[in-house]
Amino acid sequence: MSDTPQITDSHCHLDFPDFDGQLDQIVTRAADAGVTRMVTICTRLRNEPTVRAIAEAHAPVFYAAGTHPMSAAEEPMATVDELVGLSQHPKFVGIGESGLDYHYTADSAEVQKQSLRVHIEAAQRTGLPLIIHARAADDDMARILAEEHRNAPYSCVMHCFSSSANLAKAALDLGFYLSMSGIAAFPKSQELRDIFASASVDRVLVETDAPYLAPPPYRGKRNEPAYTAHTARKGAEVFGMNYADFAAQTQANFDRLFTKAATYKAAA
Repeated sequence: MSDTPQITDSHCHLDFPDFDGQLDQIVTRAADAGVTRMVTICTRLRNEPTVRAIAEAHAPVFYAAGTHPMSAAEEPMATVDELVGLSQHPKFVGIGESGLDYHYTADSAEVQKQSLRVHIEAAQRTGLPLIIHARAADDDMARILAEEHRNAPYSCVMHCFSSSANLAKAALDLGFYLSMSGIAAFPKSQELRDIFASASVDRVLVETDAPYLAPPPYRGKRNEPAYTAHTARKGAEVFGMNYADFAAQTQANFDRLFTKAATYKAAA
């Protein structure tokens, strides 16, 4: 195991029922694959205690919390103070996921935009990275991210990036990061791979979004953090790098963005 390059699953959902009663095995399999850290994401703030408990119970697991844009209309509006308060936990390392999703939930666009700005302000105030979900909302997303960045700088990752080249450029121009999920390893995703290839490799993370979007050879099955290694191997191909070097680069990128996770020291 010591010879296996280390990587980080920067975005998964370990509180989902798909993993009930299996977290010890999930974390063990991840470690065996070289996935030595993972960030589990709370998508509804009322579930934050459950997600926090997972991070507290498993040394390699960190967490973030926010209101997912597809839930923005049915959940209480988050407040900046609420998110800032949650951020005091030593293993809370990011704000979100937030963002805009007009694919299924365009009718709640205005509420989503309001929620997004709350999360951005929390990222500005805490210095923690914003975790963005973007789907079918590229123009509004690029505009709001840029407007708020002019107001006060913040850091950000475009999680599970599968949007347009224009949104990728807008995010990268702001100094943000793009995260590569299993989608980038799908055979028909060459256009997406080309978008990643045009980015600087020092702005790329890897993730699963587990339990969703398993990369080949597990496509169509439940995803889990161990499978980050399959996406990372495809990423190495995209950038023409050997796997060990690409893995080391994504680790450095994660540490630069998620500084609280990088500097975390467990209590003695």
